[in-house]
This record gives sequence, C-alpha cells and structure tokens, in this order.
Amino acid sequence: MMSITDKTGTFARLGEGPKMTETARRQLLLTVMPIGVLVVLVAAISIANPAFLRPGSLWTALDSSIPLLILAAGAMLVILCGGIDLSIAAMASMASVFTALWLPHLGGWTVLLVILACASAGALQGAIHVIGQVPSFLVTLGGMAVWSGVGLLASGASTIGISVNTLDWTFTRIGDWRVPSAVLIGAGLVVVFALVMGLTPVRRWLIAIGSSEPSALLAGVPVLQTKVVAFAVSGACAGFAGVMLVGRTYSGAPALADSLLLPVVAAIVVGGTAITGGFGGIGRVVIGVLIITVLRVGLSVAGVPSSYEQIFYGLLVILAVALTIDRSKLPFVK
Repeated sequence: MMSITDKTGTFARLGEGPKMTETARRQLLLTVMPIGVLVVLVAAISIANPAFLRPGSLWTALDSSIPLLILAAGAMLVILCGGIDLSIAAMASMASVFTALWLPHLGGWTVLLVILACASAGALQGAIHVIGQVPSFLVTLGGMAVWSGVGLLASGASTIGISVNTLDWTFTRIGDWRVPSAVLIGAGLVVVFALVMGLTPVRRWLIAIGSSEPSALLAGVPVLQTKVVAFAVSGACAGFAGVMLVGRTYSGAPALADSLLLPVVAAIVVGGTAITGGFGGIGRVVIGVLIITVLRVGLSVAGVPSSYEQIFYGLLVILAVALTIDRSKLPFVK
C-alpha cells in the first residue's frame, strides 16, 4: 500500500492517515478538555466567591456530589462497552421507595436487599439487550418507565418518610476535619472500581467490546457475559444511590432521583468517556462529576435559578459529544 506524508510531516498509509489524525484529535480532547474545564471553573468561581475554597464549602460540595458519582460510576461501564443505561435514575428512585418501606422491618439488611434487587433488574435489562438483540437505548428506555411505575405502585404515588433512620452512616461528619462520611464512601467506591479495572481483564474487555464487538468476539472476549455484568453493576450502583438519598432526606419517593439522569450522562461525557464506547474509565468519571458539581455551584453563585440547570446540562452534553464522538462508528459517516 502506498504511503503519503500528512500535514504534520509524518508518514501514514494511504487511506489511514486522516482516520489516525481524527482518532488522535479525539483522544487528545478526551484527555485534556475535562481537566482544563475543571481548572477554569474552579478558578472562575474562586474569583467570584473566595469562600468557595474554604474546607467547609469544599466538603459540602463534595458531599452533595456522591449520589451522582455512584450513579455515574455504574453507568460508565455500560457506556464503555458501547451501550447506554437510561433507567438508572428511575431505578434509584424505586430503590429509595423500597428502602423507606423495608427499613423499619429489616433494618441494616435493607441496604443489601435493595442493592441485590436493583442489580437483578439491571442484569435483566442486560440479558434482554444481548439475548434479544434489542438496542440498549430501547431496553433501558422501557426499563425507565417500568421502574418508575413500580416505584409509584409501591409508594402509592406519595413520599414515604422514616421516623428511625439507621442510615446515619451515609450522612454524617467524621473527625476533627469534619469529613463527610459520604465522601469516604464515594472514595472507597472509586478505589474498588479502579482496582477491579486495573488488576483484572474487565477494562480491556469493556474497551474491546466498545471499540469493535465483532473483533472482541473473535479475540475470545466473553462479550455477552461482560455486557450483562455491566448492566447488573449499573443497577447495583443505582440501588446504592437510592439508599444514600434516603439516608440524607429521611424519605423515599418515586421521583426522588429522576432529575439526576441528565447530570449523570453529562458527567460521564464531559469527564472524557466516549459516548460511542471504547474509551474512558473511573478517573474520568470522577473529573466529570467534579465538573458538574462545580458548575452547579457556579450557577448558584452567578444567581442562575436552579430551574435552568437542566438546560445547561443538556447543552453541555451536546457540546461534549459533538467535540469527542468517534464519527467512524456512525453508519451515515463515510
């Protein structure tokens, strides 16, 4: 095959040069852009409100971000292998209802049971996706309606309060530094994800599937099992996020977490995980969650009403996807 010299002066095989240039540009954006955005946001808010950098303010901001982090960590696995889970917020709301209903009777066992129930629901969605060959978008869109309906039926379409909260460990302060327990829980979850993805073949399998599923199959990657497990973990994280929300609101409601879906997707994409799969990781999710958290604080400092937050998140998702999407995977791009 003939070789040509591209604009950078390097040699590439004819027909491969533009593609390699596009891939390098996209990966550079996915790596550099999130960190740059986070630094700019923190600097801007610090100038507008110097009190933001005080330890108390930082701990409060980080504490509020933990449910978002838990949801995004699980959903990232599904996106990394080329799918998407739109049901996580509805499942977290359903989990909050079950937690509020079961907690007075089952005590601490409620946490485990709720997480297992949501993991099973996620695995069911994954099985329908891989066995029935139904796009994950459609499966989880239907799941979003199903889990919302289950939450409504179980709660009687009302908020369920709890008088005795055995979930104080999710929303308390520890030590002289007054570190929120939720921040420690979130940090522990990140460490677990990092260890599993760094010390096992899981990350390689997810990236291989997201990059090219047929090639992953030929390489011997357990594609079907990996996808089902990814959906199960996403469901388990949604259940845990629902538990965390009950711990800080002393109640469960069928729509308690519904507003978190768009911020979760925004955090994953803005953090540098490619929406088309094959590139990303838990570190990028952490950066994305920090960006969304700081942005929310910045909007508040700027006096922007909270009702406008969803608009900003939506625009942020569109912009991030437009800049970083792998267009070679799109069937209409030649």
